[in-house]
Amino acid sequence: MSAKSVFDFSILRELRKQHGLTIDEVSNRSGVSVAVISKLERNQTRAELETIYKISRAFELSAADLLGLAESPFAHREKETSYRSDGFQFRRISYANAIVLVGDAPAGAAVKRPEIHHDDYEICWVTQGHLRLQLPHESYELTSGQSLQFDAVLEHTYEALEDSHIVIIHLRKEKRY
Repeated sequence: MSAKSVFDFSILRELRKQHGLTIDEVSNRSGVSVAVISKLERNQTRAELETIYKISRAFELSAADLLGLAESPFAHREKETSYRSDGFQFRRISYANAIVLVGDAPAGAAVKRPEIHHDDYEICWVTQGHLRLQLPHESYELTSGQSLQFDAVLEHTYEALEDSHIVIIHLRKEKRY
């Protein structure tokens, strides 16, 4: 098999280890022969779509998810960007399925209308300080070490009740990770 193959199915070995399975057990669960699974793990053969489908089910994945794992590099490096929103200063890292913001705000700073997100969950974690998070029908005060998860499509505001350091994570609902 070419060294420049688009897919790297050695991920199957990692999935087996994570699930505590032997090749025989994956074979029994999937109906794919031990020889084919072994060759795939060593990138010595190409997989047919039906084979990928059968093996993916052994790991409770979709065929698309397994192909994505085999196609993608295992790590993605990004460089942070910085921006200011009202009185908050943020450092931001963005990926297709997650955005992480690290923010600092002096007491009294407020983001009255942060951007409304698409189909994301938002997690706000206060690592220092005291913050008020306002949702349409609820208000929460979070202090150092506390966090809150909510549906980011809801209108929300942040207000620093004292100098605060926060981490905000946006997670896309439709992605696995």
